[in-house]
Amino acid sequence: MDNSLPPADELVLVDRELARLDARRAQLLTRRAWLVQVLYQPARAATPQRPVPPLAPAADSTPRSAQNVLLTLGGTLLTIAAVAFTLVSWGSMGIGGRAAVLCAVTGAALAAPVVLLRRGLVSTAESVAVLGLVLTVLDAYALHRVALSDADGLGYAAVASAVLAGAWAAYGSALPRLRVPLPAGVVAAQLPLPLGALAAGGGATAFAWAALVTAAADGAVVLWTRPLPVRITAGAGAAVLGGWALLTGGWLSLSSPWSGAPLLLAGAAVCLYAAWRASVSAWAVAVSAVAGLAAVAAVGGLLRSALPGDWAVPGYVLCALLLASVRRAGARVPRGVRTGLAGAGASTVALGLAWALPPVAAGALGPLARTTEVWSGEHAGPALVACPATAVPVLAVVAAVLASVPRLWARCGALVLVWALLTALPVAPGLPYAATLALQLLTTAAALWIAVHPTPLTRGLPRPETPPTTFPDANTTTGPTDPPVTGPAGAPVTGPAGQSASGSVPPPSSVPPRAPGAGFGAPGTGWAPPRPRPQAPAAEPGSVLGWVAYAGGLVSAAGAVALALDVRGATFLVLGAVLGLLTGVTVLGTGARRTVSACGAVLVAAGLVFAGAAAAGLEDHWAGPALLLVPAATAVVGAKARPVALPVEITGAVVGLAALGLTVSRPAFLALVLALGGVIAAATAVRPERRRFASWTAAGLFLLAAWVRLGTWGVTTPEAYTLPVTVPALAVGFLRRRRDPEASSWTAYGPGLAVTLLPSLGAAWTDPEWVRPLVLGVAALVVTLLGARFRLQALLLLGGTVLALDGLHELAPYVVQVVGALPRWLPPALAGLLLLAVGATYEQRLRDARRLRERLARMR
Repeated sequence: MDNSLPPADELVLVDRELARLDARRAQLLTRRAWLVQVLYQPARAATPQRPVPPLAPAADSTPRSAQNVLLTLGGTLLTIAAVAFTLVSWGSMGIGGRAAVLCAVTGAALAAPVVLLRRGLVSTAESVAVLGLVLTVLDAYALHRVALSDADGLGYAAVASAVLAGAWAAYGSALPRLRVPLPAGVVAAQLPLPLGALAAGGGATAFAWAALVTAAADGAVVLWTRPLPVRITAGAGAAVLGGWALLTGGWLSLSSPWSGAPLLLAGAAVCLYAAWRASVSAWAVAVSAVAGLAAVAAVGGLLRSALPGDWAVPGYVLCALLLASVRRAGARVPRGVRTGLAGAGASTVALGLAWALPPVAAGALGPLARTTEVWSGEHAGPALVACPATAVPVLAVVAAVLASVPRLWARCGALVLVWALLTALPVAPGLPYAATLALQLLTTAAALWIAVHPTPLTRGLPRPETPPTTFPDANTTTGPTDPPVTGPAGAPVTGPAGQSASGSVPPPSSVPPRAPGAGFGAPGTGWAPPRPRPQAPAAEPGSVLGWVAYAGGLVSAAGAVALALDVRGATFLVLGAVLGLLTGVTVLGTGARRTVSACGAVLVAAGLVFAGAAAAGLEDHWAGPALLLVPAATAVVGAKARPVALPVEITGAVVGLAALGLTVSRPAFLALVLALGGVIAAATAVRPERRRFASWTAAGLFLLAAWVRLGTWGVTTPEAYTLPVTVPALAVGFLRRRRDPEASSWTAYGPGLAVTLLPSLGAAWTDPEWVRPLVLGVAALVVTLLGARFRLQALLLLGGTVLALDGLHELAPYVVQVVGALPRWLPPALAGLLLLAVGATYEQRLRDARRLRERLARMR
């Protein structure tokens, strides 16, 4: 044997050959089973088959459902009869008769299910048992009315419900096949303690304690019993009574903390124990979250009573942070309990942060809502009259806690909270204008610096692992791969320990099995290496943190600029500082942040130019030409800064549109701005990559400038506006047709001709002189003849239509005179003759119309 290969490689080859042999054997076995089935199929087909009886028509309802309906109706009617007898006919009988009737009917109703269950009539026994339970309630009511009428109603109801709960539970335990008695006993057990508390004269606190004890008993039933209906009923009772108790405790923690805290802590202990013993993770999370909220409300309420009013929310937040730290308790605490407690703490912290948001919103958005004039030197008052002074400590504490968590989401949250802290800091203590402006600029600079260099914030964070390239199983690869190896019965052929023939445990395959007998080397059955499945790359922590910081920096920059508008010098100082910061991010940053910063720097530069024009006392129509310095600068920068050239130039074009808006009221300045914009576009067209778009833009701007100038001179002749467009458009169309003879005449000549012919036609119809219609008719005739000569559809149709409409306009007065001179009956007669002629030659007219359409369609 040649052992030139390394042993590991040779072992792989040997295993692969053995796998192919096993696969081939499995295919042959499958083929054999199929052949046997085909050979013996005729014999089975020859065996006479027993005739299949026709199916009976489907019933409208199943026997079981019909039985349930009948039993329900019967039990309901009996219950109604028993209630009517107890309430109406009770007084007509003596004491002995009453006792005899009650004992007899109730005993019979409770004893009958025993006999019915022995006979297998479970549904009937269930209905009779429900009737018996209702009769026991009526017995208790009758006993109170006859023998114990002097007893307190609430106290008697509490005792009776306790007795009934015990009796129903015992009855259900004795007859476990009945499903109603045990849940009914659980329902009755909800009443004794709350009713007893009310009967003893207890207030809301006593009732809440009774409800909590009952809920704890319900929780024990849920944890330690097996029947599902009993557990569901007990769980519902625990949720209702426990929720009432906790709500009462929360209300007491606000009004009387030392009375509500024990109730809340007891409820939290019950919920925590239930969550610890819960077998379903979702229930454990929900119940432990309730326990956490109750604990925070209890301890926070005690702290609120001992601290000043402004420190109440920080006290709750501190308790919530301590509760959220249970998340790091490890395996000693069940996962569901840890998740629920951490969620309760996080939700409370979120509410505390929402309470601290008003000063943040006032610091970030307050300068944007101006109440004073620009450069008036007056400063707007605080946006919030009453601002919590303790909002800053809340933001600081939560930011510090999040910063200590080595997770990306925590670092992002800490970064946002630090920015919110710096934004709210001038509002809470009421810093002066200069200090507020300086803090805004410092916040902007710090945020933008972190956006460029986020590496220090990523220390301690787990590095995102490169997702492994997964290779799908051979059974699920696309392309020519082996199908799953199956045995004669269609089961996978396995090796030792349940492995497949290839040595690995095969996952479920969605590839349909190969047809029996297909050769191993047939198309689509050869072996091919599996294609790797690309995985989505994980987000880099530095990139995410950079974007968070960048967003905060932009918001702070906008606030600083809005705040600086109060003072002229501050405006130039802040605009210059923001321009420098954004330029620095453009130079040092990468990706989309670099592009956004470049566009923002262009806008800030435009604001700086406009502020300079305003400071110089220039009016708006003079500031328009000054703003064109920004598009000119972006054209220069775009030639050198290739990565951000296009966004910068687009932003410069937007600034140019703003310059046009400033000069709309003065047409002369508007024409000047349009012409200067055309010069900038023509200069940009020198660059090869911008030549096509910039050249067309320059031509359009020059044309608009000429039109505006003509308008200022009072020129009303439409040809003065349209011919400068038509001549170049026709020249371009001619060059295109020369380069591409197959190009349509509508795209080559249609726009240029329509720009002049249509406005001139409209002017000719309103022109009382004869010169314009004559010149237009001659021009339309020439265009029509050229279209017919060179077989150009656009020229023929446009020229012919304009010529016809122009001729109609000129002949209209004479036609009106002729029609007025004719008798009244002649036009209808002529119309009738025309219709008769058209009807007589209808087929010929259709052929002529089709021929004309075909000729027009053959034109370009």
